[in-house]
Amino acid sequence: MDLRVTPSDQAAPAHPVWTPWRTVFAFGLVSLAADMVYEGMRAMAGPFLGSLGASALTVGLVTGAGEAVALMFRLVTGPWADRSQRHWRLTVVGYAMTAVCVPLLAVTPFLGSAGLAVAATLIVLERTGKAVRSPAKSALLARMATSTGRGKGFAVHKALDQVGAFTGPLLLAGIAGLTGLLWPGFAVLAIPGALAMLLLAQLRRRAPIATRAEPDDEATVPAPTGRSAWAEVRAAALGADLPGTFHLFSLSAALTTAGLMTFGVMSYRFVEAGLVAAAVVPLVYALAMAVEALAALATGGMFDRWGGRVLLVVPVLVAAVPLCVFTDQLTLVLVGVVVWGAATGVQDSTVKAYVADLVPAGRRATAYGVFAAVQGLGALAGGALAGALVDHHARLLAMVIGVLQAAAAVLLWRTTRREPRR
Repeated sequence: MDLRVTPSDQAAPAHPVWTPWRTVFAFGLVSLAADMVYEGMRAMAGPFLGSLGASALTVGLVTGAGEAVALMFRLVTGPWADRSQRHWRLTVVGYAMTAVCVPLLAVTPFLGSAGLAVAATLIVLERTGKAVRSPAKSALLARMATSTGRGKGFAVHKALDQVGAFTGPLLLAGIAGLTGLLWPGFAVLAIPGALAMLLLAQLRRRAPIATRAEPDDEATVPAPTGRSAWAEVRAAALGADLPGTFHLFSLSAALTTAGLMTFGVMSYRFVEAGLVAAAVVPLVYALAMAVEALAALATGGMFDRWGGRVLLVVPVLVAAVPLCVFTDQLTLVLVGVVVWGAATGVQDSTVKAYVADLVPAGRRATAYGVFAAVQGLGALAGGALAGALVDHHARLLAMVIGVLQAAAAVLLWRTTRREPRR
């Protein structure tokens, strides 16, 4: 199969070419604006659906279905991006689904009895857009960051991404506080959504570096099998043609993710213990998000120098979190939140740079799709584990997390011993 970029995806050469760093920074600004849109929606989705008449069960089903689609559908969209070489097109379509679906939620309170069904559909469609763009976007970013250093490139992108994740919910909270209504905030999110699409259009025209073939592209093209395109995508979704080191690393990341409790679980615990008032929880979360951005930036350069070995710190950090947040001392709880933010920052940024190193260039979108699905299974198992044990068996939960992280560290060490020479 020919991996050359097709004319429909080729950037027009009539515009000045951006430098690699400017390209990476611009892609980070796209994610910043888009994160304002969908993180703002995710922060308010529960109360908004409730205002439309949804029960707690309905809210759980809608938001849970959305997150499941956002992760599992990447098993299809990742191989699809690699097989079709429509990385730009899938990225644009995915971002457009977010930019359109979230502002349309502002209309649903005026649709009467149909409002709840339309809102639920829009939320799931937005999460589908996340699945459509994520593998293709990460593959493009991996190519853009070749000259800057993938660790630093993904770190800068993650830091800008977190700025949007922080400001979007704050913007919606402020608008809701001023108006007493939830829907005006969704309408305002049309502005960052439009900015994201405009930036993406500029990026596609001025960043031909992301559409140039890499040296190993032709070497990674699979021989024709006589199967249909859909059969090829299904086969690729199983990850059978990906290196063994990638699968070792995916399993390690799944174990780490299983131990990395959500902030919701931690905040529930320290609010129930009377250590932090519920009104202060957003400030604690903001602290974690700031640390997450700084951790991503700090480890990016280290990864470019030392490779996957820098990730060995993640299981250590994850194992330390429950030892701090399950205490009765506010200072230790806050230390635990900082450690959690640091672990999350490394986990969400540097791992993507490492995946790009472990797989051939022509299989990156496929690998990102498989990786997200495996990590999603780890998150599901970890959420069930934490939910079952956090109330009355916090010490046992801390022990189980420690065992999971020891296993994750062993798998990660084996991966780094077998990783390609840098």
